[in-house]
Amino acid sequence: MKDVFELKIKVVAADIDTLNHVNNVVYVKWMDQVAVAHWAFLTKNNSLSEYVWVVLKHEIDYLKQAVLGDEITVKTWVGETRGFKSERLMNFYKGSELLMKAKTVWGMLDAKKFKPARIRENVLNVLQPIK
Repeated sequence: MKDVFELKIKVVAADIDTLNHVNNVVYVKWMDQVAVAHWAFLTKNNSLSEYVWVVLKHEIDYLKQAVLGDEITVKTWVGETRGFKSERLMNFYKGSELLMKAKTVWGMLDAKKFKPARIRENVLNVLQPIK
């Protein structure tokens, strides 16, 4: 897949809940970490520090469990982007097995005023959604 960013995560004891699998809240934390890492990667040559992103909505499908010691591969890419909103899609895998898939709608804000900022060409150039 073109324009896909990958990050590996090792499941540790703090990620495990009373059902002995990764807690759903941990996945949300990982989603944020991966999104931040991907944005840092995309903007490594131009920080675009005049903008900040906030979560507007998460959609998550939990399909299979991850347990202590598993190595998770997270794949993320940018989806539809328009106005001040941009979708980020993520799949979490254990080997080739899909564990969880998610879509987050992010809103871009002006970093000084914390008001919505229209996504213009300078930001679109780094997001490069998959066609």
